[in-house]
Amino acid sequence: MTEHHTRILVVDDDAALRALLGDYLAREGFVVVGVGNGVAMDDWLAGHEADLVILDLMLPGEDGLTLARRLRAQGDLPIIMLSARGDDVDRIVGLEVGADDYMPKPFNPRELLARIRAVLRRRAPAESTEASGSADLLAFGPYRLDLNLRELRRDGELVVLTGGEFDLLRVLIAHADRVVDRDHLLDQIKGYERSPFDRSIDVQIARLRAKIEPDTKHPRYIRTVWGKGYIFTSAAEA
Repeated sequence: MTEHHTRILVVDDDAALRALLGDYLAREGFVVVGVGNGVAMDDWLAGHEADLVILDLMLPGEDGLTLARRLRAQGDLPIIMLSARGDDVDRIVGLEVGADDYMPKPFNPRELLARIRAVLRRRAPAESTEASGSADLLAFGPYRLDLNLRELRRDGELVVLTGGEFDLLRVLIAHADRVVDRDHLLDQIKGYERSPFDRSIDVQIARLRAKIEPDTKHPRYIRTVWGKGYIFTSAAEA
């Protein structure tokens, strides 16, 4: 997917910000459409496809968290959330409902561009894996992770993952039976400058566990190594 064919839907009730983002991202080669609320978002998506949604938290009518939760229930369309408040609670809740990334307002458009590209890179088929050779299909327990289709299936049934969750699982499997620290995971799935206090990996781990672990209180596959990071156990006990 090239940027010249990538469609971004901006959902924000600030018309000036929509125009600013539209002009800036269009100059970078993206096709940008802006709408002001959830109703307009639904109307546009009913007849078009987007490659990524930039979604404001504070919207008239349905708020951004509600819209993100609804979009995630419908599929894995990448979502970057914006918030004028920038509270850590808002960021964590945004990630928990399925957003791929979160930015506080005001922000530098260049940083948003970097984050858009990082999120979209997660959608591209993986060319290789770090520790698993060039295999296109990775298996653990009843699960099969298809690197080309970017799909996870359990006994043939699709498990819906966000782009960030897919990449996190891919990196963990690539380092199976080895402890991976948070900084390395952030480098692998984000690829832009971040705060040293960024805890988004922990949120993503919790969401991923909820989707693949039989018992999240006693993880079988993704285990915490306190003070060090996480380890993916490839030969998990039945």
